[in-house]
Amino acid sequence: MKKFFAALMCMILATGAAMAQKQLTFGPKVGMDLTNFWGKDLHHGMQFNYQAGMFLEYRFTDKFSLAPEVVFAAQGGKMVASVFYDGASSDTDLFFHFNYINVPVMMKIYATPKLSIDFGPQIGFSVYSKATTKSKQDKTYTREVAGAKSVDFGLGLGATYNFTDRVFVQGRYTMGMTKVIGEHYDVKNGNIQLAVGYRF
Repeated sequence: MKKFFAALMCMILATGAAMAQKQLTFGPKVGMDLTNFWGKDLHHGMQFNYQAGMFLEYRFTDKFSLAPEVVFAAQGGKMVASVFYDGASSDTDLFFHFNYINVPVMMKIYATPKLSIDFGPQIGFSVYSKATTKSKQDKTYTREVAGAKSVDFGLGLGATYNFTDRVFVQGRYTMGMTKVIGEHYDVKNGNIQLAVGYRF
């Protein structure tokens, strides 16, 4: 959490010298995510999660802007334990809970004054990685995820619709490009995001 608040503070301080410029805006965003893992080594299921953070947007022209973000996001997925997880039987479900501080840098192309197409890279820093086992006998326990990676890279593609100069809604899919659990398993993050935000 210290990394998250430090990153937010840096973004807020960075706006101070340029607030007089109309082309720079910033603000909060919150949303719901539908997350999973993808890759050839598992059968995956979706989970409902959340995100919250801050963004900056700098408008170079009426058609093009750059929008970095710092977002705290709960991610993960669920799967049958017998696919790859140590010691668990085939009738055991595993629910993975990964929390990240994600830093996407989105390039925005405005198709209309209200609608932009957004795309760009994202780097995520893991702050929590747990797996909860739930068996058919309703027994549960939680453990650290062995081999969980501390850094995740992905690519995002989506769109933003501006209802007003202040309020917008945003949809995005971010596909993880790096393995999140060790090097031996093809397990990567997937994240469908729906968020709302407010510009200052």
